[in-house]
Amino acid sequence: MTSSPSEPTGLRERKKARTRAAIQRHALRLFHEQGYSATTVDQIAAAAEISPSTFFRYFPTKEATVLYDPFDPLLIEAAVGQSPELSPIGALRATMNFIREQLPAEEWERERRRQRLVFREPELRSAVLDKFAEGIDVLAELAARRTGRAADDFEVRNWAGAVVGVVLAAFLGAAADPEPDTLSVIDQAVAHLDAGLPL
Repeated sequence: MTSSPSEPTGLRERKKARTRAAIQRHALRLFHEQGYSATTVDQIAAAAEISPSTFFRYFPTKEATVLYDPFDPLLIEAAVGQSPELSPIGALRATMNFIREQLPAEEWERERRRQRLVFREPELRSAVLDKFAEGIDVLAELAARRTGRAADDFEVRNWAGAVVGVVLAAFLGAAADPEPDTLSVIDQAVAHLDAGLPL
């Protein structure tokens, strides 16, 4: 697992990303097959053909294998790259459409299983709320770039909090029903917010 000094940084990072993805893939499979609580770090490491110590170099806890969202960097990059003419909400919706088009069906199905697990396991559900709180900062920063305002502006953070609120509600609803496409549900939630949340 150790890279040689002459190995390019980009190659090392890609290898690390592949190893992290493999560990998470095996962990999610085991969680699905035998339950989250019944699965141990040793079992995940054995399935991924690594040592437990190598596992902990990539994930500090078993919980982290589920909470890690490999698509966060892709989402942020796609959101930043949207046309400057789009409103913050418009950029978010365009980002979700972009991700839906780019993501292979198999990867998206694995991501949906991860999301359902997060919201169905009580100990994971409480932990993921911290991730959603971090999402307010990320969205505020994106909105600030797009509007030319400060990320700590009251209205910018209020907007980011509202987006996180409707997205969280969409995730919870989608976790309870395995049929809907989560991205479509989130897009519907964001569109409802953009319309002023009419009832």
